[in-house]
Amino acid sequence: MQRRRPAPRPERRRGPAGARAGGTAALAALARELLADAVLVAGWAGADRRVGADGRLEPECLREAARALEQPPERVAASWRRALLAGLVEIRESGEDSAREASPGWRHHAWPRDDGAVLRGWRALFDAWARLVPQPAVPKDLLAAVAEHSAQVLSVMHLAEDPVPLEVLRRLLIDEEEAAFLYGNSTAHRITGHDELSVALDWMLDGMSAAHAVRREADSATLSPLGNWVVRDRIDEICAVSQSPGGHTELAADGLLRACAGYAPGAARAEYRAWSGARPTDRAVAELLDVACGEDPLLRGMAFEALRVIGTPAEQAVREAAGVPVLRPYALLWLAERSTGGDGEGADALSPAETTWLWVDTAAAVVDHGGEELLVQHVETGMPGGPEQLLVELRRVEHPRLADVLMAAASAHPDPRLARALRRAALTVHDGGA
Repeated sequence: MQRRRPAPRPERRRGPAGARAGGTAALAALARELLADAVLVAGWAGADRRVGADGRLEPECLREAARALEQPPERVAASWRRALLAGLVEIRESGEDSAREASPGWRHHAWPRDDGAVLRGWRALFDAWARLVPQPAVPKDLLAAVAEHSAQVLSVMHLAEDPVPLEVLRRLLIDEEEAAFLYGNSTAHRITGHDELSVALDWMLDGMSAAHAVRREADSATLSPLGNWVVRDRIDEICAVSQSPGGHTELAADGLLRACAGYAPGAARAEYRAWSGARPTDRAVAELLDVACGEDPLLRGMAFEALRVIGTPAEQAVREAAGVPVLRPYALLWLAERSTGGDGEGADALSPAETTWLWVDTAAAVVDHGGEELLVQHVETGMPGGPEQLLVELRRVEHPRLADVLMAAASAHPDPRLARALRRAALTVHDGGA
């Protein structure tokens, strides 16, 4: 008897054709084309390019860039803003006058050859869509509510075969926010004016359109290939973290970090993935940075470990955190490790004073939560020149826990000579010598 061939299985659907078209190389080529002006203006940046506190080019530099690139100043300013948001430009303090300078970032150097870096750069730009267009004159809590439900709007467009009517998206936002309001969400906004909702929806779609994730029509919207890619990327992230082994996803950031303090690194990372996947990324990043600003140095270091798990979506916030003194060494190290692919060369991004400050902060975490043996090891390996060189560097740094660390190290260290030197250094700190 001749066997009958089974009927072919229907292809599993993963969104419309635009979502399936093109792999990483094709999407990266599209992102390169869309951000060509941003790459061009980032390449123009150099050691003498002064920027303001918000990273924008100073007026004279803007005019100089417009002349050099033969483009209108307003176009250069828009391209520069995109370059900042996409991580193509790095901002650093320069000199004693607290001036800030801009230079091409690591992502700009990797742009021609690294498709992954290109897509991460575009993803960073997309995650900042709300900063690409001005806010309309509607209540800010309504804008926050619309932004909060952006993932649902993107998912509906991702699953649709055809452009989605704006009325469908408006109805979706009303249903989502009404449900949140009825279930007691204290931040939910009771939508009463549909005209204001239409303005807020237009604001969101315009921002995503400015990032080239959405294509607008008069009364409908659809996702671009890059827009479909970012939705799939988010779905993959959610699937990877859908279950928290330790059940910490409902905790606040400080509770999560305290719960994971005794975990092995791999188990802690799994908890961080689950926790960050259970809430909007910008909120997760903001919570972690808020904890990092606190007084517990152990939680500060753990917060940046959790930010490493979040990765690209946290980059812009971490760059801004580099301007906060207590976060600066951690933020610079985080950014440098991202630029080098985590190959251990990130410490070169810190100045000697920042490296020493970071040593004191981590030593304070050891004093609070570790043991004497670990503290002694921290002293012995703190500097390439050994403990003697460490003492020299410690005299040049200010840290609120420096005296505590030195006294604890003096009590723990088995070498009497070094213990005396540590104790003398601690007394010098108390006397204002540091």
